[in-house]
Amino acid sequence: MTPRRIALLLGIVLCAAANARAQYSGPPSDTLPQAPPPATVTTDRTLLFPAMRDLQLGPSDLISVRLFGELDYTPQVRIGTDGTALLPLIGVLPLSGLSITQAEELIAKRLLDGGFYRDPQVTVQLVEGPNAVITVVGEAHGNVTVTGSRRLLDILSSVGGLPGTASHIITIHRPGVDQPIVIDLGTDPMHSALANIPVFAGDTIVVARIGVVYMIGAFKSTGTISLTPYSQLTLMQATALSGGPAFQGKYDDLRIVRTIGDRRTVVKVDIKKVLYGKAPDPILQPNDIVFLPDSALKASISNGSLGTILGVVGLLISIAYR
Repeated sequence: MTPRRIALLLGIVLCAAANARAQYSGPPSDTLPQAPPPATVTTDRTLLFPAMRDLQLGPSDLISVRLFGELDYTPQVRIGTDGTALLPLIGVLPLSGLSITQAEELIAKRLLDGGFYRDPQVTVQLVEGPNAVITVVGEAHGNVTVTGSRRLLDILSSVGGLPGTASHIITIHRPGVDQPIVIDLGTDPMHSALANIPVFAGDTIVVARIGVVYMIGAFKSTGTISLTPYSQLTLMQATALSGGPAFQGKYDDLRIVRTIGDRRTVVKVDIKKVLYGKAPDPILQPNDIVFLPDSALKASISNGSLGTILGVVGLLISIAYR
């Protein structure tokens, strides 16, 4: 066998080794889509610290009616699915959609017009029902029955507090308020002044999950890295938290996979250029996937396969020169 044929055979063997391990491939793109900006934190103190809200009554609410100075009129009735309630002396009365104050005024007017009481002072209290509950959803979740207002921190504590996976940016959806109320409790919710804001029956409190970045492939440690809203996480920082790239990593073929809505983008990054300041350090966003594939040649060296291949080549050369 001639030296030229030996060189050709060696090239074929090495090419086969290089292709022996499947490599990741994804749709190429030059830029990563940007995630939508987070909701603007609410700073309007009239929204954060409103006066006592006047609850709105609705179907299935159980209400208690009292007359000041009168012990013989103390009905407790439930509003039906048709929005009405049957009250003694008055009869059927439409109450759904009325505020507590409006219901009090309507009941007092009917009692006065009917000649049952002179100048009746009516008090309506919501005892139970869908509108007597604050709902917490997301990483912390549960229903808390309230009759007036409660502190935000008290409600969060009632459902078990904020778990480690919970964001400290809390969103409150309040009936009658067009925009959600966004609260940033900061790094220490227990001592945040905003933890004392009042929340009311009918509010829905959303506790979002804190964002994570997924590190997979040829890193010394793979898994997830939690993000915080208080500082950005770059590719180099995430790599350091993952123990750095492993020897067998294909450093010029790192991929950042980002999905925004229905758009999935994969961007190729040379991690060595980023490390040495020859390329910008990408800022990672929640749910990014950072994938570092293996280099087939370096993987062969690390697991001993290259030695086997070179041994075969050496054997072929020795046979050719016999």
